[in-house]
Order: sequence, then structure tokens, then C-alpha cells
Amino acid sequence: MIDDKNNAASPDRDRINVNEDYELQYWIKALGVSAEELRAAVKAVGPTAAAVRRHLGK
Repeated sequence: MIDDKNNAASPDRDRINVNEDYELQYWIKALGVSAEELRAAVKAVGPTAAAVRRHLGK
């Protein structure tokens, strides 16, 4: 999660918070997936970025 909302350019690279739009936008661009795909991956494996990347094959 991004702790400093004024610095949305540097999200926490270890966890994905799909409930924050600025993080959702960052991760869908970084991973090249849709918002729906990202939400489904987080639901399936949890918010850890490494687990989501593995799940998505990234």
C-alpha cells in the first residue's frame, strides 16, 4: 500500500491495495492487466505483489 498519498508515484512494491484507485492504476499499468484481472488475482492469492505476479505469469 502507498502510505504517502501525496507521493502516488512510488507505491509499496510488496503489496497491492485494489481498494485505492491510484494503486489500482499503478498496478494495472505495471502488470499489463485489466482492473478485473488484477482484482481476481488478488482475491485468489492475496495482496502480495510477488504472489500476484506468479499467479498472472509476470
